[in-house]
Amino acid sequence: MPMQTSPSTERNLANEEAFSRSVRLMTIAEAAARAVRDPLLAAFRSDMAVDYKVDLHDIVTIHDKRAEASIRAVILASEPNSAIMGEEGGQIGSGEVQWYVDPIDGTANFARGLAFWCVSIAAVIDGEAVAGVVYDPVADQMFSANLEASYLDGDKLRSRSVADETRATLITGYPVSRDFRLDGREAALASFGALVETFSTLRRPGSAALSIAHVAAGWTDAAVGFGVNAWDVAAAILILKNAGGTYEPLTLGKVPEGSADFLCPGYIATGEGANYPTLERVARSISESRIAAIGQSLTTANA
Repeated sequence: MPMQTSPSTERNLANEEAFSRSVRLMTIAEAAARAVRDPLLAAFRSDMAVDYKVDLHDIVTIHDKRAEASIRAVILASEPNSAIMGEEGGQIGSGEVQWYVDPIDGTANFARGLAFWCVSIAAVIDGEAVAGVVYDPVADQMFSANLEASYLDGDKLRSRSVADETRATLITGYPVSRDFRLDGREAALASFGALVETFSTLRRPGSAALSIAHVAAGWTDAAVGFGVNAWDVAAAILILKNAGGTYEPLTLGKVPEGSADFLCPGYIATGEGANYPTLERVARSISESRIAAIGQSLTTANA
């Protein structure tokens, strides 16, 4: 009579298989990110032409497009059963594994020679991020995560934040010109002012992915944003959470409540031990204001 496998054993085997696969996907993402380091560094701080996407504040270079193509090629060579959503090239392919790729998160910095930009790659299965990397080519620092842990250059990461917001460092890109249009100039500046007055230090370096990775590493205490895409944050979220940090998604009325956190356009990211009521209040106020504005717009349109 053949031996029967118990349900608990089956679950353990399934978990082991899922973990092994996440490690493999993480390794693929690391290889894809490293594959574009040399050409990106060769272009960095050189004369380069820029194009504009949505407006003058949203730029792209030929190096973004070439890097994304190279990343796609590395991924598909190792994991052909893949769909890849890239910031520059949109969606290609189909398969069980959905990848989110930002070849250069922080293109404005890259184009101007500011050394705060990164490559962000995440693998998602059944709506859950299972592997991801945020790679800083200038510093040659690889932040990575699988289903169980986060790493910096192979060493396990553990986030840490000071508990008191008046002693903490906050990273944010808010406000930009789009926020003036959405929230009103005076309201946006008032929200920014509240953060400046409360936190010990506030920085605006650009690159949501690298900012969140720095929170995961304990190099800054918190980050907040209100205009990100899945390719910006999917990898960084997994890295932060596995390092013990907290990621609070904000729908801003753009996606349904309960959507995957990496699909939400707003976020609050904090390290372990953080308690920042002013940040929560300001971010919640911005989110609720935008949700109300969308509701009012729909009411007016249907009147």
